Amino acid sequence: MNRAWVREAVRIIEADANRSADTHLHVFPLPPEWGVDLYLKDESVHPTGSLKHRLARSLLLYGLVNGQIGPETVLIEASSGSTAVSEAYFARMLGLRFVTVVPRRTSPEKIALIEFYGGECHFVDVPSDMYPEAERLAAECNGHYLDQFTYAERATDWRGNNNIAESVFAQLRAERHPVPAWIVVGAGTGGTSATFGRYVRYRRHTTKIAVADPENSAFYGAWQTRRLDHTTGKPSRIEGIGRPRVEPSFVPSVIDEMFQVPDAGSIAAIRLLREHTGHWAGGSTGTNLYAAFQIISRMVAEGQAGSVVTLLCDGGDRYAHTYYDDAWVAEQSLDLAPHTAAIRDFLATGKFAPPPVP
Repeated sequence: MNRAWVREAVRIIEADANRSADTHLHVFPLPPEWGVDLYLKDESVHPTGSLKHRLARSLLLYGLVNGQIGPETVLIEASSGSTAVSEAYFARMLGLRFVTVVPRRTSPEKIALIEFYGGECHFVDVPSDMYPEAERLAAECNGHYLDQFTYAERATDWRGNNNIAESVFAQLRAERHPVPAWIVVGAGTGGTSATFGRYVRYRRHTTKIAVADPENSAFYGAWQTRRLDHTTGKPSRIEGIGRPRVEPSFVPSVIDEMFQVPDAGSIAAIRLLREHTGHWAGGSTGTNLYAAFQIISRMVAEGQAGSVVTLLCDGGDRYAHTYYDDAWVAEQSLDLAPHTAAIRDFLATGKFAPPPVP
C-alpha cells in the first residue's frame, strides 16, 4: 500500500471536514406551557445534503487507515441512495472510481446526484440482491466493498471526535434542558443509534434512545424479540431507513424504546413540518418526528419537562416526485388524512393518538 498516498488522502478528507461548519439544531415550535423543547439536527446542510455524509467520511477513513484503500482501488457500495451520493463525493475528491449497487426504484433525484459526483450506478430489481451483487463486483475488480451495513457502527468513534452525538450535546449547552430526555433516530444501518447509545452511556447521561422504524422493516421485530435473524423480506418505502433483514451494525442493547411508524404517518409528518417550519425534509425525518410526537405526548401527559432531539436527515427536494407528489402517494394506496389529523390535534392539544400501523 502506498503510505504517502494514504497520508495525503486522509489529509484531503480531514481538510474537507474542517471547511464544513457544524450542522444546525433547529427548534420545532411547541406551546411553551408544555415544558418540552423539540430540536431537529439538520443534517441536510452537509456538502452532500444528508446525514450519510458523516457515515461516508467515516467509512472512507476506516478503509484508508486499515490499508484497504489505495490509489488504484475501486470503491464499491450497496446503497438505497444517500450513502452512495456522499461516498461518490469523497471518491471523486480522492480520484477513485466509485460504483454503487442500488435498487431500481431509487428516486431519480438521488441517482442524478450519484452520477453528478462521478459515481456509477449498478441496478438490481430486488433490493436484497444488493449485498451479493456488491460483493461480486468488488471481487471482480479487486476493489474494496465499503459495506455500510456492516461497518457503520465501528467506523465512527462513539467517544467523540465531533461525531453527531458530541455535536448535539455541545449545541444544547445553553438551552434550558441541556441534557435531552430522549434522542429519536431511525435505523438504516443502525450506526446512528449505536453512536448515540454508546455516547450517552460513555458520558454518563440519563438520555434515552428511541428508534423509529417504518413499515416492512425488520429492526422493530428484532428489537421486540431480541432475535437478530428476524426478517420481513419486504423493502421499505421510506428511503434511507428500514431494512428487510437486521444489519450487522444494528445494536439493540443500546436502544431504550422502538416505535413502528406507518409510512402514511411519515409522509404526513414531513408535509406538516414544511407547513409549520418551512423546512423541506425527506421521509425518514417524518418517521423520526412521528415517534418524537408520541414521546412528547407522553411527557406532557406525565407532566415531565425536558428536551427531545431528532434528526432532519436530508432535504425534501430529493423526493419531489415521491413523498411530495400526490399522484405517487395515491399509487402507493397511502391515506395521509387520518395521520395529518392526528398530528394537527397533537400540536394543538399535546395529545397524540396515531392511527394503527397497517
